[in-house]
Amino acid sequence: QEQLVESGGGLVQAGGSLRLSCTASERTFSSYVMGWFRQAPGKERNFVAAISSSAGSTYIADSVKGRFTISRDNAANTVYLQMNSLKPDDTAVYYCAARRSSWQLRSGVAEYHYWGQGTQVTVSS
Repeated sequence: QEQLVESGGGLVQAGGSLRLSCTASERTFSSYVMGWFRQAPGKERNFVAAISSSAGSTYIADSVKGRFTISRDNAANTVYLQMNSLKPDDTAVYYCAARRSSWQLRSGVAEYHYWGQGTQVTVSS
Protein backbone atom coordinates (compact mmCIF):
# COMPACT_ATOMS: atom_id res chain seq x y z
CA GLN A 1 0.00 0.00 0.00
CA GLU A 2 1.58 3.21 -1.17
CA GLN A 3 1.56 6.01 1.38
CA LEU A 4 1.92 9.59 0.21
CA VAL A 5 2.80 12.60 2.35
CA GLU A 6 2.53 16.14 1.04
CA SER A 7 4.39 19.16 2.37
CA GLY A 8 5.18 22.73 1.40
CA GLY A 9 1.78 24.36 1.62
CA GLY A 10 1.19 27.64 3.37
CA LEU A 11 0.07 31.24 3.06
CA VAL A 12 1.47 33.35 0.22
CA GLN A 13 0.58 36.67 -1.36
CA ALA A 14 -0.78 36.86 -4.88
CA GLY A 15 2.06 36.74 -7.38
CA GLY A 16 4.20 34.65 -5.09
CA SER A 17 5.50 31.10 -5.41
CA LEU A 18 5.37 27.83 -3.50
CA ARG A 19 6.81 24.40 -4.11
CA LEU A 20 4.86 21.42 -2.92
CA SER A 21 6.50 18.06 -2.29
CA CYS A 22 5.02 14.61 -2.03
CA THR A 23 7.10 11.73 -0.72
CA ALA A 24 6.07 8.12 -1.20
CA SER A 25 6.74 5.24 1.14
CA GLU A 26 7.29 2.47 -1.37
CA ARG A 27 9.98 1.88 -3.95
CA THR A 28 7.22 1.16 -6.46
CA PHE A 29 6.86 4.94 -6.67
CA SER A 30 9.23 4.95 -9.63
CA SER A 31 6.83 2.83 -11.67
CA TYR A 32 3.75 4.99 -11.12
CA VAL A 33 2.26 7.99 -12.81
CA MET A 34 2.01 10.75 -10.21
CA GLY A 35 -0.53 13.53 -10.13
CA TRP A 36 -1.56 16.62 -8.26
CA PHE A 37 -5.16 17.63 -7.63
CA ARG A 38 -6.75 20.44 -5.67
CA GLN A 39 -10.02 21.03 -3.90
CA ALA A 40 -11.41 24.39 -2.86
CA PRO A 41 -14.05 24.61 -0.12
CA GLY A 42 -17.43 23.44 -1.37
CA LYS A 43 -16.06 22.41 -4.76
CA GLU A 44 -15.05 19.20 -6.49
CA ARG A 45 -11.52 17.88 -6.50
CA ASN A 46 -9.89 18.95 -9.76
CA PHE A 47 -6.87 17.82 -11.71
CA VAL A 48 -3.80 20.05 -11.73
CA ALA A 49 -0.91 18.09 -13.23
CA ALA A 50 0.48 14.62 -13.89
CA ILE A 51 3.87 13.15 -14.76
CA SER A 52 4.91 9.78 -16.17
CA SER A 53 7.11 7.39 -14.23
CA SER A 54 10.22 8.35 -16.19
CA ALA A 55 9.34 12.06 -16.13
CA GLY A 56 9.37 11.97 -19.92
CA SER A 57 5.80 13.22 -20.21
CA THR A 58 3.74 15.74 -18.30
CA TYR A 59 0.15 16.87 -18.49
CA ILE A 60 -0.86 20.25 -17.07
CA ALA A 61 -4.37 21.58 -16.61
CA ASP A 62 -5.20 24.61 -18.74
CA SER A 63 -6.07 26.62 -15.64
CA VAL A 64 -2.46 26.50 -14.41
CA LYS A 65 -0.50 26.03 -17.62
CA GLY A 66 2.44 28.39 -17.83
CA ARG A 67 2.43 28.94 -14.06
CA PHE A 68 2.75 25.46 -12.53
CA THR A 69 5.35 22.79 -13.25
CA ILE A 70 5.42 19.15 -12.15
CA SER A 71 8.64 17.20 -11.70
CA ARG A 72 9.88 14.13 -9.86
CA ASP A 73 12.99 12.61 -8.33
CA ASN A 74 12.65 8.83 -8.35
CA ALA A 75 15.79 8.36 -6.27
CA ALA A 76 14.09 10.35 -3.52
CA ASN A 77 10.60 8.90 -4.06
CA THR A 78 9.35 12.48 -4.38
CA VAL A 79 7.18 14.43 -6.80
CA TYR A 80 7.07 18.22 -6.83
CA LEU A 81 4.65 20.91 -7.89
CA GLN A 82 6.27 24.29 -8.50
CA MET A 83 3.63 27.00 -8.38
CA ASN A 84 4.47 30.48 -9.64
CA SER A 85 2.42 33.63 -10.15
CA LEU A 86 -0.11 32.40 -7.65
CA LYS A 87 -3.62 33.82 -7.65
CA PRO A 88 -6.32 33.85 -4.96
CA ASP A 89 -8.24 31.34 -7.11
CA ASP A 90 -5.42 28.86 -6.52
CA THR A 91 -6.42 28.64 -2.86
CA ALA A 92 -7.28 25.01 -2.11
CA VAL A 93 -6.13 21.84 -0.43
CA TYR A 94 -3.62 20.22 -2.76
CA TYR A 95 -3.47 16.43 -2.96
CA CYS A 96 -0.81 14.15 -4.33
CA ALA A 97 -1.97 10.93 -6.02
CA ALA A 98 -0.44 7.83 -7.58
CA ARG A 99 -1.76 5.86 -10.53
CA ARG A 100 -0.73 2.24 -11.11
CA SER A 101 0.51 2.90 -14.61
CA SER A 102 3.91 4.00 -15.81
CA TRP A 103 2.83 6.18 -18.70
CA GLN A 104 -0.93 6.72 -18.98
CA LEU A 105 -1.47 10.30 -17.86
CA ARG A 106 -5.05 10.85 -16.71
CA SER A 107 -7.01 13.70 -15.15
CA GLY A 108 -9.83 11.82 -13.47
CA VAL A 109 -9.95 11.42 -9.71
CA ALA A 110 -11.18 7.83 -10.05
CA GLU A 111 -8.16 6.89 -12.15
CA TYR A 112 -5.71 7.30 -9.27
CA HIS A 113 -5.24 4.56 -6.73
CA TYR A 114 -3.41 6.15 -3.81
CA TRP A 115 -3.85 9.56 -2.21
CA GLY A 116 -2.11 11.75 0.30
CA GLN A 117 -3.85 13.66 3.08
CA GLY A 118 -3.44 17.03 1.40
CA THR A 119 -1.70 20.30 2.15
CA GLN A 120 -3.40 23.69 2.38
CA VAL A 121 -2.38 26.48 0.02
CA THR A 122 -3.84 29.91 0.70
CA VAL A 123 -3.17 32.84 -1.62
CA SER A 124 -4.07 36.27 -0.28
CA SER A 125 -4.96 39.18 -2.53
